[in-house]
Amino acid sequence: MQELDNTDLNLLRTVSKNSGFTIKELAAKVNLSPSPVFERLKRLEREGYIKKYVALLDAEKLNHGFIVFCNIKLKTHDKSIGHKFVNDILTIDEVVECYNISGEYDFLLKVYARSMKHYQDFVFNKLGSVNSIGSTQSTFVMAEIKNLHNISL
Repeated sequence: MQELDNTDLNLLRTVSKNSGFTIKELAAKVNLSPSPVFERLKRLEREGYIKKYVALLDAEKLNHGFIVFCNIKLKTHDKSIGHKFVNDILTIDEVVECYNISGEYDFLLKVYARSMKHYQDFVFNKLGSVNSIGSTQSTFVMAEIKNLHNISL
């Protein structure tokens, strides 16, 4: 894997803020011609620095603006139980982020729902069917203050 230089870092900063730029626009922003920019982006993708390009959607406008952080405690700390939980969570559409955490809880989920009723149905019908869960604790988002999804380089 090649070490990142300032141009690579500048490219990563630029695409992390807006991945919709054309190669020509990116080239102008980093003071290179389009061909080397294209090659650098392909290398950064190949080496895993860029996982994928996504659009940040407005959950509120799409009627999924009820955001909940749900802490999960597993029944036991058994490797097979943990793997089963992860595999189950990967199939649930409402869960957009899942982190294995330390402390009182084992996992933190970020969930988008349409309403409190939808979240209640999610807890009873979807999380309730995940046998590895011992307990849950939910925190409801009142207002989203910062949601950038990019790393400061």
